[in-house]
Amino acid sequence: SHDVAHLAVTDLKKNAGPIAHGVLQRPDAGMFTVGVTGTNGKTSCAVWLGQALARLGETAAVIGTLGVGILSGKDRGKGEPSFDATGYTTPDAVLLAQTLADLRARGGGALAIEVSSIGLVQDRAAGMHFDVAIFTNLTRDHLDFHGTMEAYEAAKLRLFEWEGLKHAVVNLDDPAGLRLVAHLRKNFAQLPLTGYTLKSEAEQPAIDGAGILRASQLRSRPAGTEFTVDTPAGTASVKTQLVGHFNVSNALAVLGALLAKGVALKNAVDAVEALVPAPGRMQQIGGQDAPMVVIDYAHTPDALEKTLHALRQVAEERGGQLWCVFGCGGDRDPGKRPQMGAVAQAADHILVTSDNPRSEEPASIIAQVVAGIHKEYQAVEDRATAILLAVKTAGKQDVILLAGKGHEPYQEIKGKKMPFSDADHASLALTARLTMMRTH
Repeated sequence: SHDVAHLAVTDLKKNAGPIAHGVLQRPDAGMFTVGVTGTNGKTSCAVWLGQALARLGETAAVIGTLGVGILSGKDRGKGEPSFDATGYTTPDAVLLAQTLADLRARGGGALAIEVSSIGLVQDRAAGMHFDVAIFTNLTRDHLDFHGTMEAYEAAKLRLFEWEGLKHAVVNLDDPAGLRLVAHLRKNFAQLPLTGYTLKSEAEQPAIDGAGILRASQLRSRPAGTEFTVDTPAGTASVKTQLVGHFNVSNALAVLGALLAKGVALKNAVDAVEALVPAPGRMQQIGGQDAPMVVIDYAHTPDALEKTLHALRQVAEERGGQLWCVFGCGGDRDPGKRPQMGAVAQAADHILVTSDNPRSEEPASIIAQVVAGIHKEYQAVEDRATAILLAVKTAGKQDVILLAGKGHEPYQEIKGKKMPFSDADHASLALTARLTMMRTH
């Protein structure tokens, strides 16, 4: 056998990234790279950055929960990106370096990547550079990995202490965002900083040395949300195709990254107005002469609360009621189950069902969820049956949230991944409803 040259390296996991990036000759050099971290909103921000950059003529990659997707700048991002699943929010360091090399070979000039707290602790992004880092928010998630909220928050800080980072974009409407700004002002005073907020100047005053993006006059419309934004580059009116105030917040994060890149305000606003929801993120199905079904990945108490709040506004505008169909994953943080049940009480109708029961009994997970519910609810173990029941029973002006799975194409039961898609089942149920209406 041929002798293969080899080196002994201490702490290989930590050094695997830099080594892989070195071997592949720094594949991200010269690329505009944005890292997005936070509990909720990472996927939407990363996918929308990809859409916006492609619309502005850059071939852009998106790496995150949905896998790896590439949007061509040639067709201004018109094509649907197809995502190749990786199974993680942030792929491991060697796979990431290889992905960047593939992107470079395809003429890629920009990258938006979700950087999970677990990925930061495990050095998955080590070796690459970031031009802009975005912080969306921080709520209870992944405590089974980090142990405490403090450890979780400390993990997210790492992205903003990255060597060579050129700009930070931070949500000022989140207490952890304000703590991050204070930390950066004190320890990294040279780092350019943009804060974004939906609050008035009285509620959230300006911050010395930071650019502020402030949204006001939010109006929910059937086609999306409109608002006015004040920026250091001027004021603009924005008409988005996005549902919910928290998506206005995410849109501001995208706008902040585009302005940090040097994109003119008008062009940046045009790109934001063209954004469409990421698969399984406030994805609308039906709604014309039938209930509006909204599919969303919300699987934390905070995300579910925000999603229900956003959809309550839509339901009121439609003159209808709000339904919530959801469950909690098996073999994961059981502490959040009754919290999820309690939050679901914001809906008029609650159906508790299965969501990846894994090795646990669906009935026992449901029992823990409904312990937090102190109003009428229905428990329907089979998710397809629950979706069909909601769609057939709801009024045509009602809004039905299918929460927790989002884009996932499977249900995980007893070690097997069974094919299952909320979007497919919602479409089937709407068709069945239509047939039922015609025959009655």
